[in-house]
Amino acid sequence: MRLVILGGPGAGKGTQAQPLCRHLGISEISTSDILREAIASQTELGRQAQVYVEKGELVPDPILIEFMRQRLLQDDAAKGNGWLLEGYPRTAFQAEELDFLLDDLGQQLDWAIYLQVPESVMMSRSIARSLNAGASTNDARSNLATPEEPVDSPPLKSVVIAGHSRPDDQPEIVQRRIHLFHERTIPMLEYYGYRQRLLTINADQSPEQVQQEILQKLKA
Repeated sequence: MRLVILGGPGAGKGTQAQPLCRHLGISEISTSDILREAIASQTELGRQAQVYVEKGELVPDPILIEFMRQRLLQDDAAKGNGWLLEGYPRTAFQAEELDFLLDDLGQQLDWAIYLQVPESVMMSRSIARSLNAGASTNDARSNLATPEEPVDSPPLKSVVIAGHSRPDDQPEIVQRRIHLFHERTIPMLEYYGYRQRLLTINADQSPEQVQQEILQKLKA
């Protein structure tokens, strides 16, 4: 089964991805992890992405789709039971590019899972997460762009900055991220909805209930 998981800041993508992958026996593919590892390893693509990351600029789509191509060609993705892609696509254009790539690779996306939560919940969860990160600066994930953040937006600069909490979860910045999320996501939901590959999940409930709803809709 091949899936992408979508949702705004604080929607719970990271919370759901790992247990869902374990249950389905598929690989978890996190775009932020791919970028972080490529930059740390100074691969050719990593060096290209780092130029934009360090400036807090958008990583261009051609670079991102090439990251996806290389990752989806690895054995666990190409020959395994499937994968869940987290952090990509972020726009309708990227969704279409991903479909073109999958066609080239002889793969096909089964479902786009959209974790839907009210804006007020996105805000409150993001602020709470910021406080938790500030209290646990030794947590490596608090020093990196997490699955809750757009990997192609300025917060990814934290990939190369250690020892900080989450300034991107301050109220005014969270509000901007939510606005950008809605602006980008509605066309993407329409794209997947038109192709009858969209599962909308009520993510304003406990993580266990969210996972149960996902599995029921996947008929897993």
